[in-house]
Amino acid sequence: MKFVSCSLPDVIEITPKRHADSRGHFVEVFRADLFKKNVADVDFVQHNQSLSRQTGTIRGLHYQLPPAAQGKLVRCVRGSVLDVAVDIRRSSPTFGQHVAVTLSADAGNQLWVPPGYAHAFCTLEPDTEVWYGVTHVYSPEHEGGIVWNDPDLKIAWPVEPGAAALAPRDETWPRLRDASHIFQ
Repeated sequence: MKFVSCSLPDVIEITPKRHADSRGHFVEVFRADLFKKNVADVDFVQHNQSLSRQTGTIRGLHYQLPPAAQGKLVRCVRGSVLDVAVDIRRSSPTFGQHVAVTLSADAGNQLWVPPGYAHAFCTLEPDTEVWYGVTHVYSPEHEGGIVWNDPDLKIAWPVEPGAAALAPRDETWPRLRDASHIFQ
């Protein structure tokens, strides 16, 4: 496995090695010992998978606050996405900055999004499926979000605002500068 720190060093892109032959390929997508050594000592307690039918579907920017803060290991199992992590830790020198990485089933790469970051993705193909493991179970009372197209974040989304497929709640989250409940 290859582990590469992104421009925000807590966010790690992980690319497992594919062993290919005429039948197809085999991949170890996760190894706890290597993850612990190269990324973080965490346990994944819930696994989620989403299917987005339409290109330009945006899910996020979501996060969970302490004591239910989640780290996420995200991978695309069909299609591709632009995956985004935004540092929302007020005390961080990279507060408000983001990382955007294209994840695809073809590449097999993954992204580690640690607690303290808001997470979102935009589908680049129809019928895209995303799988992610999280380090804390979902807790509705600890859920938060930032509006996906906050102009202060300067995220270069691959879809125009009027063409994005969104859940109603993702259109109504506050901007980061107006969010009262984020990581202190």
